[in-house]
Amino acid sequence: MKSAVETLSPTRVRLTVEVPFEELKTSLDAAYKEIARQVTIPGFRKGKIPPSIIDQRVGRGYVLEQAVNDAIPRLYVNALQDNSVEPLGQPELDVTGFEDGADLTFTAEVDVRPEITLPDYVGVDASVEDADVTDENVDEQLTALRERFGSLTTVERAAEDGDYVTIDLSASSEGEQIEDAQASGMSYRVGSGSMLEGLDDAVRGKEAGESATFVSQLVSGDKAGEDVDVTVTVQTVKEQQLPELDDEFAQLASEFDTLDELTTDLRDRLERSKRLQQAQEAQDAVLKKLLEQMEIPLPESAIAEDVKSRRAAIEHQLSHMGITEEQYLLSEGQSQEEFVADLDERSRESMKAQFVLDEVADKEELTVSEAELTQALVQRAQQAGMSPDEYVQQVVQANYVPALVREVRRGKALAYVVENAAVTDASGRPVELKRLQPDGTYAPESEESEGETAEAATAEGAATEGAATEGDKQEESGS
Repeated sequence: MKSAVETLSPTRVRLTVEVPFEELKTSLDAAYKEIARQVTIPGFRKGKIPPSIIDQRVGRGYVLEQAVNDAIPRLYVNALQDNSVEPLGQPELDVTGFEDGADLTFTAEVDVRPEITLPDYVGVDASVEDADVTDENVDEQLTALRERFGSLTTVERAAEDGDYVTIDLSASSEGEQIEDAQASGMSYRVGSGSMLEGLDDAVRGKEAGESATFVSQLVSGDKAGEDVDVTVTVQTVKEQQLPELDDEFAQLASEFDTLDELTTDLRDRLERSKRLQQAQEAQDAVLKKLLEQMEIPLPESAIAEDVKSRRAAIEHQLSHMGITEEQYLLSEGQSQEEFVADLDERSRESMKAQFVLDEVADKEELTVSEAELTQALVQRAQQAGMSPDEYVQQVVQANYVPALVREVRRGKALAYVVENAAVTDASGRPVELKRLQPDGTYAPESEESEGETAEAATAEGAATEGAATEGDKQEESGS
């Protein structure tokens, strides 16, 4: 077999393959054997029909077609290997010449990763928000904790912000009630803005037994997105009574004996959480800064497939929630064109990040150990709510292991770039990332920053969007 590669663009190549007829013998034999197993010809047992009889009854042309269809995938892979081409997606195949006894020639056009010249990725400057915890932050946490242990008491007065009301809702359009927009006995916190637009203004100032009508838009049903009349009737008004903030409350709400201990623990938790948020922000900022320095050509067909895959995944999630894409876009205030444009932008940024991080990983000769792969599998199993064994079985069946290895490797590349970046907060202070651990604490300065520190704290390449994109999936099927 002879093959050659021609560059069509920075992201696409054409392979030309020429195969002597003799090299198709294995595929021809396999085709005869399969056809003999499938057809019934009087006087011959299935599977024992001679090739000459199959040529007479079925046709030599059909046998040749089956043989070529069987051979081309194998020949294509051989041509990829011979020419050191790493495909990105499925190829466009074209058989340019083949006759019985003659050479087979075909071409395969396929997307490939562009050649990238990396800028200096060590010492990238980036700025993030401060991670300081204020007394107000701690007070907010204490208030939220008190509300969890609060009690509701019915009051004989008009509803105010913060009160809990029991309400009935009835929507109508042009005087006709909307059947799927009737509800009774619903609990709602006044001022939360978590339900219909206009509801807070309607119930605020109303006592039990009073009603109000306002105009709003439904987010689901046949009348979704249309102005409808909504009548709300207040059944009860309840005021939340919060427990006193003292040692007794600390013992009720936590494992601590004193309020000071509880407050100290909340502050510590907030500090760790803010450090992790800051690390995520640093990761995004450093990667964005690096990408801004580069012009990266992208394979348009791979982008289109990735956008299609992303859209299908969102539609699948929405269907489980009982929401159509139209209803979702309505609730988000987004047109379909804006929605698709947003998916396209996300796909392009993700693919750029993948290409760059792969290049960094190659240059730094980063590898993925068995322990790192196992850790990634366990983490993703937890995120999917599955046992590790069950998740591993699905990953193996879907041939997703190579894509997962690439994902973890990109995470290591991103961690390397971020750890070696010059990151400062809004106050101009250097941000320590090398010793940051997954729980938001710092490793002792004497310990090496490997595996479980900044790399894990930055979520192992979350900037590449957590899972392999359609480009990865296509790469697996294409190679």
